Amino acid sequence: MTKTQSTAPSNHERPFELGLYNFVDSGTNPITGEKKNPVETMQNVMETIELADQTGLDVFAIGEHHRAEYLSSAPVVILAAAAARTKNIRLSTAVTVLSSEDPVRVFQSFATLDLLSGGRAEIMAGRGSFIESFPLFGYDLKDYDGLFDEKLRLLAQLRETEKITWSGRFRAPLDNLGIYPRPVQEKLPIWVAVGGTPKSAIRAASMGLPMALAIIGGMPERFAPFFDLYRESSEDYGFEPRHIPLSVNSHGFIADVSQDAVDEFYPYATAMMNKIGRERGWGPATRQQLETQRFLRGSDFVGTPDEIIEKILFQHEIFNHQRFLMYMGNNTIEHKKMMRAIELFGTKVAPAVRKEVANRNAADVL
Repeated sequence: MTKTQSTAPSNHERPFELGLYNFVDSGTNPITGEKKNPVETMQNVMETIELADQTGLDVFAIGEHHRAEYLSSAPVVILAAAAARTKNIRLSTAVTVLSSEDPVRVFQSFATLDLLSGGRAEIMAGRGSFIESFPLFGYDLKDYDGLFDEKLRLLAQLRETEKITWSGRFRAPLDNLGIYPRPVQEKLPIWVAVGGTPKSAIRAASMGLPMALAIIGGMPERFAPFFDLYRESSEDYGFEPRHIPLSVNSHGFIADVSQDAVDEFYPYATAMMNKIGRERGWGPATRQQLETQRFLRGSDFVGTPDEIIEKILFQHEIFNHQRFLMYMGNNTIEHKKMMRAIELFGTKVAPAVRKEVANRNAADVL
């Protein structure tokens, strides 16, 4: 297949990016049942995004959820509010549940966000880990994969041209219709969120779209084949993988003292894991079992800045990725502790990681 020539910088030239994602946890403590005021929760989220911007983090993403535990059923509205309060940070979803959305409206909403933010909007499209949006918006779960595939391809096509002619199975056809507004960025960035299935990695590669792999359990070495598969498939489909960034998305929390981070993160993580597990028929998990994931070869990034730096760089040796996003969305953690965690991430972790990755890239070029 003829290779598609890329004008994007090579991954060796691309600065390593670090950011946060959040589902706007409603603040219901899964242990005590106590619930925070949702207005206060939204204000706290705005403050965390502002701080992430001020400390030099690269990305802040909001995940779309349609459950009582979260306040983020309309993430682009939250991101638009954040656009008015930030200057540099890129604003994304993590994820937009594209299967139950209209790609035309998604594109229009994010093009508008791009205008509001001066060219800082991104879309992270995914199928979502929950399924509430399917009955809510009238979709059939038997079309789970087909909906996402068709809508992702339409969304990507909308970036290419102002007017479009298109037809498919799940949406009314488009006959030379204009899609407005157009974004500031020549191509609105679209990332594809992948949960660990080979087919999903191949789909992203087949379209030349960057992949964001969620790693929320298990040793990182288990996930290396997905990055290899993506790069091999990208070449098979005529793209240049050295020009396409890849991301790791994981959960974590940072504190000045390692045990403080553990004590803040794991009671909530254990309760939430078991709540979801009961819905899905999983066996119960103990805090002790989950805490094993905080060590170097586990999936959680919980500890001091030095521990987080070591772990990000350890995974970079395995994956050679270009972006790392950490989920720090536990709204039961005291707000000032959350703000301190973001400060540590932006001022201690991010500069150290960027410097070391840049040194590695420079050494590889020599």
